[in-house]
Amino acid sequence: MASAAVSLSAMLQRPDQLEKVEQYRQRVTRKKTSVEAMLKTAVQSQLDGVISGLQQLQSALVDIVDIRQRLHEIEECVVAIPSLCDSVKNVREEHVVYSQYAVAMENLKHIFTVPESVDKTRQWISEGKLLHAHQSLTDLENSRDDLLYELHRLPNHSLQDKQMLKAYFFGVQQLSDQLGKQLWLLLGRSLNTVRKEPQVIVTAVRIIEREERADAYAVQRQKQSGFLPPGRPKKWKERALEVLSDAVVERIEGNQFEERADNKMWLVRHLEVTRMLIIEDLRVVKTLCAPCFPPHWDIVNQFFQKYHMSISKHLEEVIAAGLIGNEFVTLLSWVLQTYPGPELLRHADINIEPSSLGPLLSEETIEKLFQAYISNMASNYNDWMQKTVDAEARDWRRPVVPESDGDGHYHTESIVIIFQMVEQNLSVSRTISDGLMTRALILGLEQITQYGEMYREAINLFKNKHFEDRSQVPYFTHYMIAIINNCLHAMELAQEMKTRYGSRCDQSGSSTVLNKFENLAVTYEGLRNEAAGILLDEAFLDLEPHFQDLLTRKWVMSTVPVDTICATLEDYFQDYMHLKPRNFEYVIRQAEICITRKYITSIFQKKLSLKEERREVAEKIIQEAGQIEALLAPALLSRNSPTDASKATEDASKAISALAEVIKCDSEIITLELINFIKKYPDVSQDQLTYLLSLRGDFGRLEARQRVTDLLSSSSKGEVARSTIFSLIIVPSSIFS
Repeated sequence: MASAAVSLSAMLQRPDQLEKVEQYRQRVTRKKTSVEAMLKTAVQSQLDGVISGLQQLQSALVDIVDIRQRLHEIEECVVAIPSLCDSVKNVREEHVVYSQYAVAMENLKHIFTVPESVDKTRQWISEGKLLHAHQSLTDLENSRDDLLYELHRLPNHSLQDKQMLKAYFFGVQQLSDQLGKQLWLLLGRSLNTVRKEPQVIVTAVRIIEREERADAYAVQRQKQSGFLPPGRPKKWKERALEVLSDAVVERIEGNQFEERADNKMWLVRHLEVTRMLIIEDLRVVKTLCAPCFPPHWDIVNQFFQKYHMSISKHLEEVIAAGLIGNEFVTLLSWVLQTYPGPELLRHADINIEPSSLGPLLSEETIEKLFQAYISNMASNYNDWMQKTVDAEARDWRRPVVPESDGDGHYHTESIVIIFQMVEQNLSVSRTISDGLMTRALILGLEQITQYGEMYREAINLFKNKHFEDRSQVPYFTHYMIAIINNCLHAMELAQEMKTRYGSRCDQSGSSTVLNKFENLAVTYEGLRNEAAGILLDEAFLDLEPHFQDLLTRKWVMSTVPVDTICATLEDYFQDYMHLKPRNFEYVIRQAEICITRKYITSIFQKKLSLKEERREVAEKIIQEAGQIEALLAPALLSRNSPTDASKATEDASKAISALAEVIKCDSEIITLELINFIKKYPDVSQDQLTYLLSLRGDFGRLEARQRVTDLLSSSSKGEVARSTIFSLIIVPSSIFS
């Protein structure tokens, strides 16, 4: 009631809703009628279910009563069974005897003719009439098995009777073995036989199939009765597959006609013969063998698997016996490229998916072969490179000039030979796999870098021997030029190799390869620089006495020292024209640095007092600096080239003139001149500036040091990092004593 009141108040909240009271009443009436109909339907459904359940219970009660009555009847009948068994005991015994007689009568013909049947069957086997032989054998086996089964059924059967029966049929088992051997012989030659006499293979397979059915029947009867005939199950199908497998193994192993001692290419020839044999055999299997075998034998895949496993085992044996030299490449290429490729498994006549057979060799075995191949390659590199560097060192001492290219640049063949060795191995490795090529590339780059170290040792030994007695090697300069060119050529060849192979490396080794290329470039660039230093040492060794004459009283009165220096260097520079342009520029720059360093060092050695004639001396220094710049003009023209640029060489030759300007200027503007000098050469040291002021003769030592200290403390500190020629010059401490 309360709920109805709430609903009614909600519907009649406004005066205009009173006009709709009749509509509300009709709607509630319809809803009530609908709910009542639903309730009636639900109650009726429940009543129908109850009625149906009661009827089923009534039927079940009637059935239970009927079943109880019948069980009582069965119990009354069962009580009489024991007495009935005793009464029919004699009948049962007679039945057993009758059954034995029936079996004996049925096999009587075979029993009396066993010796004749055995002889006839043996003759048919010898004549190749296998179906007749097998039918006769089956009859003999059935007679023997039926008789043995009847003996087995006897409750107290005699073991002696069983042995006597087996002995009587002894020849039957021998016939079975003989027929089996004949079948195995035929199946062992099946790939040859099927070409000419496929019916023979079909006959053999039919006999095996019959024996398989006989095995299945014997096993089933054993489960039921516990009796298993002698020699069962024969498992001839299993044995047939083993024979086919043995035949495959024999064909694979039997085609190796040579050993390493007979022919160095024995493995190549053996694998090629094996490839051709497999293709031919598998073609026969697909076209001729398949129709001769039942589908459930899956003979094509069976042969594929057997060949795959036999080849795998044979290759494992070859590997275990040991491989040398190029045999690693031969085997790896055959396993990874030839075998799964169009030359074998994907051949048009075979066309099998390699993944369905699995890998020919395990990943572990492949990895061991990779490692052995790389190790063998490294050993070969060591031998080759030692011989190459030894031959190169001998060539340096020959009394003939080195070979030159079309542009007249000296060179020797050692670097080219080394890169050709690596290129050859990379080309071979690339045919096997990208992973192996990456390893070979890393090893090759390491070996080329190592050769650089061997080259350095040979160069140093060559240099030391030469400087001990400079008359021993008449073409020392020429061969040092060739060595410098070789180093640059090595960097160029490495860049070409990087272009060809860098992008082909697998991702795991790409960063390592890039590092190896960088190490190689650094090694040969450093070696080029060292060789250039040795080349200049040869020239400046002759010039050392003339540099000692600079800034002496003799020098003031003569131009001989610098004239001799320039003339000698110009003569050497004519030989340096055989350097490649990049090397020529580098050597000239290094010569510029060396000349400037030695000249400035001569200035700082305090050989001359300049107080009275410092202007004349400064003018002479400026004049000689210009003479040196003119000599070095070819290199100075390419000063802006970034190649081989070094901040230490920047304006090296101009430093001599800058020093002369400091020496020449008046004392009133010396401070301004020093400020400009420090800005131009921010790495000039306090001792160098102090001595420079002292050299003028118009500043005392203490005054010069104080002035330099003040200038340096007020100069910009940000420019000190820039390196110039003064970083290479050491002022002897003795000049301040």
